[in-house]
Parts: sequence; structure tokens; C-alpha cells
Amino acid sequence: MSGRATDTPGADAEAAPPGMLLVHPDGSSFRFDPGALCLDLLPTGGPGPLAYFEVLHGPADLVDWAGRSRLPGGLDLVVSPAEVVAARRLRDALWRLAEARAAGEPAGADDLAAVNDAAERPPLTARLTADGGREWSAAGATGTGLLSTVARDAVDLFTGAYAHRIRTCGGDGCRLLFVDTSRPGRRRWCSMERCGNRHKVRAHRARTTSAGTRTASAGARTAARGD
Repeated sequence: MSGRATDTPGADAEAAPPGMLLVHPDGSSFRFDPGALCLDLLPTGGPGPLAYFEVLHGPADLVDWAGRSRLPGGLDLVVSPAEVVAARRLRDALWRLAEARAAGEPAGADDLAAVNDAAERPPLTARLTADGGREWSAAGATGTGLLSTVARDAVDLFTGAYAHRIRTCGGDGCRLLFVDTSRPGRRRWCSMERCGNRHKVRAHRARTTSAGTRTASAGARTAARGD
């Protein structure tokens, strides 16, 4: 599990690979792409022990997250303290819903209500520009609109073609969730540079230890026979 999201591909897509750069409280960092906007929100903290990773303390923190999420840049948000509380409530509900889906368990009624309530509010709106691009509408860019956009993304994810591919990282002790959008559908890790690499290191050590034990045992048997 990780803490603060510090950058995203939206800031400099050519210079950085996809995903957020997450920084753990121990100072280590790695890039993580959860594959969906609603799952982008989860590494900001969470329920229970995940509160250790909390970074949404005030309005500026939610604005910062929005700018570093997979949302297009240029969003001018106005966020209130009450909307930060609502963001934490929505995030915690999304944690429980995503973990339940990944485990094949039923969704909690209160968590469904939290997502559906947020999704009912007016979302952020974008408009087409003269040069064929898109920009955010200057009016109504609030924290409530941001949370509605996140909640609607969750509705799309949980009811869409990749709903069965919501997964928990296979790393020991890692609870990060992602949607596996790879063609073969065999993604196991939050990040190859973190949990994937740790698995490789452990597997290599186990093979080396096993080989050393077999060699030592063979040597002992040879010595016992006096060969």
C-alpha cells in the first residue's frame, strides 16, 4: 500500500510512463497505474489501517489529487472542507466495494448508497474548443462535481466489460487495487518495479537457498560414505 500521488501522465505524458508516482511513508516510490479514475482515488488513504496513508486533509489536497489523477489537465476546482470529508467517505466506500468485487463477495448496502448518492450530483463538464480539443467548463467546477465524476466512473467500471478484472495486487501485504486492462488478462502486481520485482527477488533467493541445501546434503552423504 502506498501514500501520496505525486504526478500523473497528464502532466508530461511523453516524459513519464502511465500511472501515478506513489510515495510510501518510508520514502520509497514506484509508479502505479490502477486503470480507472475511481481507483486513482484509493491510494490517498482508506478505512481502518489504511488511514495510515491518509493525504486528504484539506481542500488543497483534493485539488492536488485531481490535478495528478487521470483527469485531463486545466481543471479549476473550488473545494470546501465538507467536500473533503465527502471525498474520504466516497473513497472508503470504493475501497470496500472494489475489494469485495475482487474477492467475489457481495457489496455493502451503505457503500453502494455512498457511490450512488455521489453519482446523482451534477458531474464536471467539458466543452469542445474551436481547434477540436477539449477544455473544462469554467463554471461549476466544485468538489461535489469532482466526486460525482469519480462515482460515475465507478458505476461504469463495476457494470462494464472489465468488472471481473478488478484485482488486488498479489504482493505480500499489498492491498492496492487495479483493473487489469491487459489483453491477456494476467496482470498480478500493482507495479512490476515494486511488488513484481520483490516477488522475483524472493523467488531467486528461494531457488538459491534450495540449491545450496541440496548441494550441502549431497556433500554430507558423500562424506558419510567415505567417497
